[in-house]
Amino acid sequence: MKVIDAIAEILKREGVQFLSCYPTTPVIEACAAAGIRPYLCRQERVGAGIADGYSRVTNGNPIGVFAMQYGPGAENAFPGVATAYSDSTPMLFLPLGHPRDRAQVFPLFSSARTFASVTKSVETLNQAGQVSAVVRRAFTIVKMGRRGPVMVEIPADVALEEIPESALYYTPVKVTRPAGNPQDVAEAARALLQGRQPVIHAGQGVLYAEATGELLELAELLQMPVMTTLEGKSAFPENHPLALGSGSGVMSRPVYNWLSDSDVMLAVGTSLTKHGMATPIPGDKTFIHVTNDERDLNKNFPAQYPILGDAKLVLRQFIDASKDLLGGKARTSNAAQEVQRLREEWLKEWMPKLASDEVPLNPYRVMWDFMHTVDAKDAIVTHDSGSPRDQLMPFYRATAPRSYLGWGKSHALGTGLGLAMGAKLAAPDKFCVNFMGDAAFGMTGLDFETAVRNGIPITTIVLNNSSMAIERHALPISHERYRARDIGGNYADMGRAMGGYAERVEKPDDIIPAIQRARQHNEAGRAVLLEFITCQEITFSHKRSF
Repeated sequence: MKVIDAIAEILKREGVQFLSCYPTTPVIEACAAAGIRPYLCRQERVGAGIADGYSRVTNGNPIGVFAMQYGPGAENAFPGVATAYSDSTPMLFLPLGHPRDRAQVFPLFSSARTFASVTKSVETLNQAGQVSAVVRRAFTIVKMGRRGPVMVEIPADVALEEIPESALYYTPVKVTRPAGNPQDVAEAARALLQGRQPVIHAGQGVLYAEATGELLELAELLQMPVMTTLEGKSAFPENHPLALGSGSGVMSRPVYNWLSDSDVMLAVGTSLTKHGMATPIPGDKTFIHVTNDERDLNKNFPAQYPILGDAKLVLRQFIDASKDLLGGKARTSNAAQEVQRLREEWLKEWMPKLASDEVPLNPYRVMWDFMHTVDAKDAIVTHDSGSPRDQLMPFYRATAPRSYLGWGKSHALGTGLGLAMGAKLAAPDKFCVNFMGDAAFGMTGLDFETAVRNGIPITTIVLNNSSMAIERHALPISHERYRARDIGGNYADMGRAMGGYAERVEKPDDIIPAIQRARQHNEAGRAVLLEFITCQEITFSHKRSF
């Protein structure tokens, strides 16, 4: 068998069901011959996003895989890999490499050198007989510890080399996870119970550990409110009385107030990294930090109680330790009532925008109507960069794990389209929707045709305000003199031209019927593009730093 045939067989044994890809690489044909369906995108960045969205929804079981050609293909995939790396998404990338006799020759692009900064691991398959060992190492690294993308570069000459079938000695990688030190957990649990106003801060590590049940049990046992990070949104049901909501550069009123006033924080499954899309956290707290990556500890915040371990196992340890400390008595708290009061107060202030009848449409009205038309448990929703993310995230209530795909440490416009397609492949029974602005559509919108052509029935909501409104602060002179922020287009016309169902919506009363029709068309197997003509809304919920 050829090396590429061996790789295809290994992917099958690991449960891989489809290959996101863009020619040319012989891996595509080998996988097709093995029964792994290829989904060809229009550009590599979106193809990487499809595999990314798939892995997020499957929880990395199976892993999303993307294959591309050497040179331009690998170069164009870089933003997608960088996004996956910054958000710790478990994925496998299989770029073709230049033949070995010229791989190091300037100026040929080397994936092995270039992608080392945005992957957990890169290895070049230099010897055909090592195919099983190299791919086994890749799957081991991608499945264990802190999640993230892994790359195996396949030189073009090695890809077509023949190997004996006996060289394919491969069994699927078995995952192992560490628990925390029991004494450290007991001490941290005591500190948490002694807090005047404690808070639980949950990240996407809770999702990857499948620890929502344990998080819910601990929160109810201790009657402590829970907030989630942008990437961790949906790790805790946001319709729960103890749910503060999610935070990033913007946040809900309950998140903002509780973070400001809390004295002890149990941060679990989050890196607590300071970055542009992270929730600003006041530093005058006692931090109990649970992570599976030692590089997170004491990175940006001093961890008085550092615990290295898997979120699911450590949360179970916290539950047991807390029960011992409580001695069978229930912990009482008025946290749920206070959270509800803050939420009602906050929504009342925002209702003029959420229920606005203005024309052009207020984007908050579009999102509010969507939330009251679609049951969150039936959907998987993602945002795009800029205004759509900052407007949607604080108000949308995700009620089930992985029903909302939050992303943003590396936040390239247009990422949400690929994520939505990958989500639909992973969960075909869900209503998969991406909210994007007109600027984001300009980056990747032609890949709406990928959804149409491949029968991936997603709904793309384009919020068209004909401007880069969020950039007002950055481009005042250039816009005043040269209209630099203005952009334009009729995106519904483009959606129809690419073979999908599309509508252009301009009146408030037409929002809900359009969303209902979109869902009906998705259920019939058709990709949908809804273009809402909106105003240049740039007011956001608690967009400030501590």
